[in-house]
Amino acid sequence: MTRERDLPRYVEPSFLRGLTASRITRRDALKGAGALGLGTFLAACGVGGSTAPSRVNWVWDKATKTGQLDFANWPLYIDSTQDASGATTHPSLDQFTKDTGIKVNYSEPIQDDPTFFAKIAPELKLGQATGYDLMVITNGIQMTNLQLKHWLVELDPAKLPNFFQNAAPRLKDRSYDPGNRFTIPWQSGFTGIAYNPSLTGREITSFEDLFDPKFAGKVGMMDGNQDTGNLTLIGMGINPQKSTPKDWQKAADKLKKQRDDGIVRKYYDQTYIKALSAGDTWISMAWSGDIFQANLSAGNDDLKFVIPVEGGVIWTDNMCIPVGAAHPLDAITYMNYVYQPAIAAMLAESIDYVTPVPSAKDAIDKDVAQTTDPAAKQSLQATAGSPLVFPSQSEYAHSYYYRELTPSEAGQWNDIFGAVILT
Repeated sequence: MTRERDLPRYVEPSFLRGLTASRITRRDALKGAGALGLGTFLAACGVGGSTAPSRVNWVWDKATKTGQLDFANWPLYIDSTQDASGATTHPSLDQFTKDTGIKVNYSEPIQDDPTFFAKIAPELKLGQATGYDLMVITNGIQMTNLQLKHWLVELDPAKLPNFFQNAAPRLKDRSYDPGNRFTIPWQSGFTGIAYNPSLTGREITSFEDLFDPKFAGKVGMMDGNQDTGNLTLIGMGINPQKSTPKDWQKAADKLKKQRDDGIVRKYYDQTYIKALSAGDTWISMAWSGDIFQANLSAGNDDLKFVIPVEGGVIWTDNMCIPVGAAHPLDAITYMNYVYQPAIAAMLAESIDYVTPVPSAKDAIDKDVAQTTDPAAKQSLQATAGSPLVFPSQSEYAHSYYYRELTPSEAGQWNDIFGAVILT
């Protein structure tokens, strides 16, 4: 099924390429992000207001297949294995190349959304290519700003038939991207708590466990203020969508006391999983699929993940094409490709996040039936039955989306939580 829509509002070609001017460094950008609110940070980067481009340009009329795709993703977020030489390979990407002739230059430069946004913003502001054709961005402040600044290519729905046929209904027409004009989901996941029971000495069930003095110096918190701020609000019994700046300050005060009491070992980016796996932390804020990946890599089940009794955060990472991408047709070809149930199953079997394709479960069940290796069969059965891959309505009802923020609210949110997390 495809949708009728207006022609996209798009940045004129002269803005996309070839402009030259002095550039700010990533360190400069990050320094600005830490010291200022988001709106102020963007101004410091030289990013102007949200004036819409005047020219309407349908990029897809001119885009041609090049046979190359530069794909930027997060670590541990795609199927991986090792070949006979010990080199890491990605079977789904290999299959994509075999089926389409498009070679993929796959990289994992995204440790968190704010840092990656700060990295690509200067190039996008100057109309320069980021070097990526496809990137995975979480719904939230950075996604909103990418759209407001007209830094994303509007998608051609006619090139995404698999998405409209196979995506979960709840993933279509999301509030952060009405009509999926710029994004379609990669995977979704939950923000909750991971722990090593052999170190905590007990099972973890509550958000308050992150504040237990018994774990002083062994608690990992996330440096991304969206996850940390929203999970704290939920832990305090506050629905993020209904929260006010007064609630945000209460949550920040709770986090500040946790920090000042020496309970927090560190505020982590994606490296939280290494600290947890190494035993540097015993309990940590975590993303659901990471724990599966960590245990898989270690060959054990030492770590556990739980959505706190108070509730967890559910978020969606989204595939999108930055303006100036050199290979947009190859990018949207891949976006459509992964919405085949068999390919979605291949990804779900390896990364254990919430797949956007419900019918992938049938493909996994089919793989279970065909697998003769007992261990592989058990792993596939676990994935097919996992509520973290195929959540029930009760899991969704027990989770909350990020607080949607206006640009002015985003600055206030950043100031309040940034004062705790970044100092």
